[in-house]
Amino acid sequence: MKYEKLPKIELHVHLDCSLSYRAVRQLNSAISEDRYRKLFVAPPSCSDLKAYISHAKPAIDLMQSKKGLEIVTSDLVRQFADDNVIYGEIRFAPLEHCNGGLSELDVVRVVERAVEKASREFQIEAFLILCSLRPYKPEESLKVAHLAEEFKGSRVVGIDLAGDELLDAGPHRSAFDFALENDIRRTCHAGEARGPESVEEVLDQFKPHRIGHGVRSLESEKTVKRLLKEQIHLEVCPTSNLLTGIYDQMESHGIRKLRDKGVSLSVNTDGRAISDVTLTDEWNKLHQALAFEKADFFHFNCCAIDNAFAPASVVEKTAARLKNEWRLD
Repeated sequence: MKYEKLPKIELHVHLDCSLSYRAVRQLNSAISEDRYRKLFVAPPSCSDLKAYISHAKPAIDLMQSKKGLEIVTSDLVRQFADDNVIYGEIRFAPLEHCNGGLSELDVVRVVERAVEKASREFQIEAFLILCSLRPYKPEESLKVAHLAEEFKGSRVVGIDLAGDELLDAGPHRSAFDFALENDIRRTCHAGEARGPESVEEVLDQFKPHRIGHGVRSLESEKTVKRLLKEQIHLEVCPTSNLLTGIYDQMESHGIRKLRDKGVSLSVNTDGRAISDVTLTDEWNKLHQALAFEKADFFHFNCCAIDNAFAPASVVEKTAARLKNEWRLD
């Protein structure tokens, strides 16, 4: 079954991991398609998560100017529209884009305005999550949290902790304490490169609403029960999990077991360029490998919009549109 025309919700996609060849060519016309695929797209199997993340570096290099940020942001919202994603949350690390003279405040302002403009142009709802990265110092993470507070009420709706999961999350406690105190929505990468202890760590320290990935929670029944008790939503990225070696094939992916245990989860692309995938592709892969059907994807969409970070009015409107445009037999 093809799912191109069905409306979708995406909660976990990185801006710097999703540059299309079209966008890259606008910023560097000398890059051939073969070169683009070598630099911006991960090989079928990466050695680990760090190897996967390394493919964001060429993208970040192109995103050091107002023009670069505008082109890349608008292009990702266009990708949403082409994929019939009616609501999407885009995450990026503002501090990574200050090597060309822009301040972190400039960076967020440029991306937020570009998302606002593209959302109107393509008639979809797109919002932003600001990322801190695990290698950051505590004061750098706190700076990200303060940016989220400064842009509250705009298209910025939350913060995330991303990057190499093998690094200690502890230094970022003050940033997430600030976010908690100021009612800033929180998600954290965990349960990907490390097992359930990583999920327990961020649940204890950061009190997130959602977990990015989290699939290795399955290795501990205690952690799964905690996800259920605390109503934590998992942002699952199936193709990314294969590329980083968590699973060797889609047929062995843990998404069905998580769903069957009642865990709230959504399907996401993580990095549309690095993973070389659309949300439609993800759905088709899960249909073929794990026999998920239309009703399953509707369920995942409903879980996603129920756990979206946008204002309640946007969530309610999008949920109504979702239910109206799906036709379940």
